[in-house]
Amino acid sequence: MKPRVLMVGRTRYRLPLNQSLERKFDALRERLDLRVLAAAPRGASSGDATFALQRGTPVPPLDGPLFYGSLPVRIARELRRGPADAIVAQSPYEALAALAGRKLARSDAAVVVEIHGDWRTWSRLYGSRARALVAPLADRAALVAIRGADAVRTLSPFTTGIVREAGVEPTLSFTTYTELMAFAEPPVAPLPGRPTALFIGVLERYKNVHAIAEAWRLAAPRVPEATLRIVGDGRHRDVADALVRELPGRVSWDRRLETPDVVKAFDDAWLLLLASRSEGTPRVVLEALCRGRAVVGARAGGIPDVVRDGETGLLVDPDRPGEIADALVRILSDPALAEHLGAEGKARSSSWTYTPEKYAADVAELVERAVEARVA
Repeated sequence: MKPRVLMVGRTRYRLPLNQSLERKFDALRERLDLRVLAAAPRGASSGDATFALQRGTPVPPLDGPLFYGSLPVRIARELRRGPADAIVAQSPYEALAALAGRKLARSDAAVVVEIHGDWRTWSRLYGSRARALVAPLADRAALVAIRGADAVRTLSPFTTGIVREAGVEPTLSFTTYTELMAFAEPPVAPLPGRPTALFIGVLERYKNVHAIAEAWRLAAPRVPEATLRIVGDGRHRDVADALVRELPGRVSWDRRLETPDVVKAFDDAWLLLLASRSEGTPRVVLEALCRGRAVVGARAGGIPDVVRDGETGLLVDPDRPGEIADALVRILSDPALAEHLGAEGKARSSSWTYTPEKYAADVAELVERAVEARVA
């Protein structure tokens, strides 16, 4: 009999799932009797046989508090409806709710916490600056969840390190299934004639958008033929807007692109710029490697786990715009270097390709170990 597993996270799903997510969950359902508690955009479907989704409200800032505030009760309701062998939580905060929900339901389900990035940044680099007021409490809550869980899964050497700093040995470490075939399959395009740096990401503080803008102001005069392309939207869209107006013809901005257009954006660039102050395992870097593009990345979070300094890209201090600018100029003024770094990245990209079947097998093993630990 398949183990019954309740997966919990604030990921927003829109049903029916896209092809990539469908492959992931089909593989999981082959191994597990699965139920997913998550979120959905406002007006989207609230669920099906697998998903129970909490839809967004007319006041988006309330979505997070409502989700986490109601989560222990939602988990307890699911556990009473059908006993689970394990609850797999997407972060320490969902894991804290899982521990509370398990107690409310008087369940023996094992709790697994996944560590996708540095939990200490949630209250410091995401969303409103008012979150910093709850940072000490959020940090303590995360530690309670990590230390109270029956199993901990990390994704990379970086996340393994911060869990060990918290005094816990991870049960397993494996990356999340990421659909990279759209980026890996097409033949790598040659570098375009005009040197271009590409940023893809949300325009939020943790992505370091202000330092990126300052770095480009420093770099642009030194490589007059080069351009910066920004793809993304967020709270700090004013930074992108100001840069476009300040440097016309040298900066372009797309708020959103579909996957085929993202592939083309990589092919139209010489490098990916990701100078974030915090990252888990950065998917966008994996995409860049698959497209044979160099990376200018920060020495922060999980970026150094993926970018080899001097081999597949250049690592920089995220708090030093001048250093970011120097790395941009170095690659954008040297096509041979850009090609060499990109080719090395492409050669190494196969180590990050991960089938949904392999991912599902790893999750099943993680659940088995968590249940054994709970029984013991």
